[in-house]
Amino acid sequence: MPMKLPFFKSKNEERFIQSEELTNVPEHVAIIMDGNGRWAKRKGLPRIAGHKAGMDVVKKTVETAVKYNIKVLTLFAFSTENWRRPKQEVEYLLRLPKEFLHIYLPDLMKNNVRIETIGDFDSLPDYTKEAVRYAKEKTKNNDGLLLNFALNYGSRDEILSAIKLIMKDFDEDKFSLEQLDEERLSQYLYTNHLSDPDLLIRTSGEQRLSNFLLWQSAYTEFWFTDVLWPDFNEEIFVEALMDYQNRSRRFGGI
Repeated sequence: MPMKLPFFKSKNEERFIQSEELTNVPEHVAIIMDGNGRWAKRKGLPRIAGHKAGMDVVKKTVETAVKYNIKVLTLFAFSTENWRRPKQEVEYLLRLPKEFLHIYLPDLMKNNVRIETIGDFDSLPDYTKEAVRYAKEKTKNNDGLLLNFALNYGSRDEILSAIKLIMKDFDEDKFSLEQLDEERLSQYLYTNHLSDPDLLIRTSGEQRLSNFLLWQSAYTEFWFTDVLWPDFNEEIFVEALMDYQNRSRRFGGI
């Protein structure tokens, strides 16, 4: 059913923008939340201040996703490459899930949000794992938006892991070579329980995937914005959703 979007007041212009009807809502939206460090630098603040500001934006973004009936929201929270950052920053990033869930879990419950993760979960520190496990348990019966955090996630690592598991199962005669197809391979990925993302948003002006959902994004629509993640808001999210309305998704057909 078509959904009437509200009026939005631009921060840059003293005017109201009336949106068209939103008739084609992406079921699965993925976001690369980029620009926290640059946002902090511009304000003369330490990088961790940018990550703290970005955490608060996650809550608002989740509320927008709920508002517009998006089914799955996957957020790139910590990549396998992020371990290369300074130790203090890494430790702060890995404590953010605990802080976020401590503050916002009641709101997530109120909005019927279910928490999941993808990535190498076992290699995360105990304080991160404990907070996430608690949130998963508390929200497991919710049937609204699936909030999927990519934690210690790297797509090449995911695909390599899938290949190893496939080879193991093949050696154990669990399937024949002829039975190995795209659908079977997808079952070995972290996202085996999810549909592929329909729309992928990246903030901060960068236009690359950065090892995020490489297999899953084969036919995903991309949307880039120069806005840094801590400045991302409902108006900008809706801009992406509106642009998605004009995309023609043919999946290689006509």
